[in-house]
Amino acid sequence: MAKSPATDIAGVPIEKDSVIVYAARCNNMVRLTEAVVREVYTERYKGRVIPFLRVQPTGNESGFVKRASMRETVITNEHVAVTVPARRGA
Repeated sequence: MAKSPATDIAGVPIEKDSVIVYAARCNNMVRLTEAVVREVYTERYKGRVIPFLRVQPTGNESGFVKRASMRETVITNEHVAVTVPARRGA
């Protein structure tokens, strides 16, 4: 069985160092948060393989309440959109 890459809602592959936008909870609201992908990995949960992303927020986000911390967090790729793909080579 071929290993397929983690993709966003449009089918764009999510790779390390890609810039993404995802939905994050802030008290009783949801905001859009921009972040850089640090790691892409999968875990098996109840017989399914779920892709996870370790991301570092950049500080650019919707809303007027400032983010409390800029620590890395782990999210799934369910509500993620890639804004800047990772650069290959260099």
